[in-house]
Amino acid sequence: MSWKTRAREGAYHHGNLKEALIQAARELIKEKGPAGFTFADAARSAGVSPAAPYRHFRDREALLADVAREGFGRFEAMLATGWANGRPDPLIAFHNVGRAYLAFARAEPAYYAAMFEAGLPPDANPEMRATSDRAFGILRTAAEQLTALLPAGTRPPALMMSLHVWSLSHGIASLFGRGDAGRRTLPMTAEELLESAMLIYLQGLGFPQKA
Repeated sequence: MSWKTRAREGAYHHGNLKEALIQAARELIKEKGPAGFTFADAARSAGVSPAAPYRHFRDREALLADVAREGFGRFEAMLATGWANGRPDPLIAFHNVGRAYLAFARAEPAYYAAMFEAGLPPDANPEMRATSDRAFGILRTAAEQLTALLPAGTRPPALMMSLHVWSLSHGIASLFGRGDAGRRTLPMTAEELLESAMLIYLQGLGFPQKA
C-alpha cells in the first residue's frame, strides 16, 4: 500500500472522503486523462470501498464535475490576479489575463482537462456553472473596459470580443501551452504566440499600438 493510499484512508476516516476522492480523481486524470478511469478506480485510488463514493457523488460524472468546479475556482483566481482590476492600464492587464490563462493550463493540467475535456454539460453541477461563469466574467469585464477606450461609434460588442479572445487563448493553451504530454512544439513560446495574435486582433479593432 502506497503512502498516498494510506494518507487518503486517514483523510477518509477523519471525514474527508469527498476531498480524498477529488484528489484521487485529479491524479487519475493527470495520469490517464478524464476518460481513462472508472468510478471504482477513483474509489480504489482513494483507498475506500467501491460503494463509498456514492455517499457524496451519484456517479463518475458528478465526481468529475466537482473536480472541474475546484478547477474553475483556481482558474478564476489566476485570471483575477492577471487582470488586477485593470492595472496598470487596461491594455497591459488584458494581455496579463491571457498569460494567466496559459499559466493555468501549464500548472494545472488535471483541472484543465476536467474543466474543458471531460465532455461535461455546462450545467452538470450548478456550483461548477456558477464558478465557470465568474471566471468568464473576468474576461468579459476586461473586454468591456478595453472597448471603452475606443470611440463610441467603433466599439465592438464586449461579449463578442471576450468570446473571440477566449477562443484564441483556449486554442493556444490546448495545443501549445499544456502542462502534459499533449503539448505540441513551437518555434516560440506559447506566450509569444498569444501576444502576437492579440496584437494583430486588437490592431484590427482599431486599438493603437504602443511603440
